[in-house]
Amino acid sequence: MEGKAMPQEESVLRLGRDEALEAARLWQECGDAREFACRVLGSVMNALMDSEAQQMCGASRNERSDGRENSRNGYRPRSLKTAVGDVELEIPKLRHGTYYPEGMLARWSRVDTSVAAIVQEMYVCGVSTRKVERVASKLGISSLSSSEVSSLCSDLDAEVAEFRRRDLSGTPCCYLWLDATYMSCRVGSSVVSQGVVTAIGLGADGRKHFLGCDVVDTESEDSWAAFLGGLRERGLAGVRLVVSDSHAGLVAAVSRLFQGCAWQRCVTHLQRNLQSACSGRPEDSKAAVRDLVHAAVYQDDPDLARCVWAEAAPWVASVSARAGEVFEQAEDSALAFTAFPRAHWAKLRTNNVQERANREIKRRYRVVQSFPSRESMLRLTCASLMETEGQWSQQRVFSEASAAEGFAEPADRPAPTEGRRRALGRRAREIVDEIVERRGLKKE
Repeated sequence: MEGKAMPQEESVLRLGRDEALEAARLWQECGDAREFACRVLGSVMNALMDSEAQQMCGASRNERSDGRENSRNGYRPRSLKTAVGDVELEIPKLRHGTYYPEGMLARWSRVDTSVAAIVQEMYVCGVSTRKVERVASKLGISSLSSSEVSSLCSDLDAEVAEFRRRDLSGTPCCYLWLDATYMSCRVGSSVVSQGVVTAIGLGADGRKHFLGCDVVDTESEDSWAAFLGGLRERGLAGVRLVVSDSHAGLVAAVSRLFQGCAWQRCVTHLQRNLQSACSGRPEDSKAAVRDLVHAAVYQDDPDLARCVWAEAAPWVASVSARAGEVFEQAEDSALAFTAFPRAHWAKLRTNNVQERANREIKRRYRVVQSFPSRESMLRLTCASLMETEGQWSQQRVFSEASAAEGFAEPADRPAPTEGRRRALGRRAREIVDEIVERRGLKKE
């Protein structure tokens, strides 16, 4: 009849009197809704399997029939892990051949999709296998072995592979931060230290981007060159400055793969190198070296920064000849950032961008303690980086206009006039003398 909606077919399962009584009995026996759901699901699945086995036999159980093709031979108990809990099944056995409800169990899976999603998320967040098992228990899963957790987490491999192979031609980066962090991993029959090398770039959109990661035995020139070459092959371009520590293999690979790019030596790592070179010296002397480096690299005027560096060099050498050599050789690389826009200096002096990312990786690693394979190490690292990349997509380091300045060729600064050089020299001596006097430093 026009104007009257047709009645919708109800999707509610209607129970007969006997089924309703059985459901009521189960409800009374069960301690909570989860147990009730497991019992009901088990009853339904067992009934479906009985029906399938009956069709394969060509007759009902204990039925005499000329059309019988097989006979039943009891049941095989099986516990199926699902999000509602462990469901106890009785899989029919046959006299001849086998029966296995692959389609039915595959639909639910050994641990169904919702549980898998939880386990994967916990794994990415660095939760230990033992804690994963405890949470699974609260979800009704009585046990979840380490191998099952690892099997579930291997589903991340496709995403990880796509992340590592993605095209970078649409993501030009003016700055590139490189670093490696070391973690324990089983290789063959031994647990050894393996390096995870990572690259972070600043894109034209003013955001940070994880460009790639890999697992290496050591930071050799060849391993870094292979990693950086992979970035170039995937389309990375536009790099004007590379920030890293002074590892010889890394520096050599950068000079080979990124010819024409400036290299910034991380000032924090330089400070550590100088402190190591001053080993055995008085604490005030080592503190003076720290202060002298800080005074030079945190000047607003690039010319004054170099004057302070030159003025400080003999004082650093007076503390330690080895430290003096390191300090003198590091001038150009430690002050390379001054050729770039002043608004970017805070991000370019050090490799803190990488250090923060490494801390997040190590936080997840601490609960793992030792990876069972290089693949699992790479999986967790990349999953962590992918998660951080998602967070970075919501925030900018610089505006697009500011980031564009990083791609521009650094302008040549005019040489200071004679009068300006004298003024800079006087100011540099004042800065250095104040530090020397405060720390009680004396030339040996």
